[in-house]
Amino acid sequence: MNSGVELAPHRFAGLVAPAVDRTFVAGMLAGRDGGGAELSQRYGGPAATGFLVEFRTRLAAPGGTVDGAGFAAVTRYRDPAACQRALDKQVAHGMIVRQPDGGFAATERGTDFLTEIYQVHGEVTEELWAGHDDRVLRLVEAFGRLLAYALLLAGEPDAEPTPAFATMAPPYEPDGTPPGVLLLNRLGTLRYHRADAHAAAWTAAGHTASSISELPEGPERRAIELETDRRAAGPYAALTAEERLAVLADLAALPG
Repeated sequence: MNSGVELAPHRFAGLVAPAVDRTFVAGMLAGRDGGGAELSQRYGGPAATGFLVEFRTRLAAPGGTVDGAGFAAVTRYRDPAACQRALDKQVAHGMIVRQPDGGFAATERGTDFLTEIYQVHGEVTEELWAGHDDRVLRLVEAFGRLLAYALLLAGEPDAEPTPAFATMAPPYEPDGTPPGVLLLNRLGTLRYHRADAHAAAWTAAGHTASSISELPEGPERRAIELETDRRAAGPYAALTAEERLAVLADLAALPG
């Protein structure tokens, strides 16, 4: 098999990213339509729950907090003042509490919401991916290994900073978490590793969050994407070329 060449880690990083995005977004949309939106309304709507959903895998953990730098990294493409106003609204709704370092944590009410959103995601992913149990379990195992290796690499002395990934990883996985939720949250967490790689790539190319958002398709953007693939490739060395091929096949076969 020649997959050792075709699916080298940097090549795989570029191929798997859209497959991860598709599967993750499908799960999140199913969660919204399958009870998440109704649940959010019970707690005050998106203005009360937005960041709880986004940061759920950190805030649901006992003592889980998001610090100011991590929040800025995750929201790097959004207007900082608007993000702070949104946080203020969620504080006013009693869903989060601010920390002295500019970060935040979930209140008891916020934690109750997070417990329920995990349940919703368990129900909808079971339905969305029904009949694909073995495939889901294979992907859960593969992305568990990828996350573990990404965390290991991030802890090395000469590692490039990965502030968004460090904020979100590892995802909170209480005992009994359904496989569909494990997969959804592991996919979502690993996306932040690529997000940091992309930010490092466009920063090295002299861009800002604003200018890269406006950069049209063309040679410069393509070069930045290739550099992103290179920087995002590290964790994928945890899989063999054959395993990388299997991950792509399993992601492609999941409904959504």
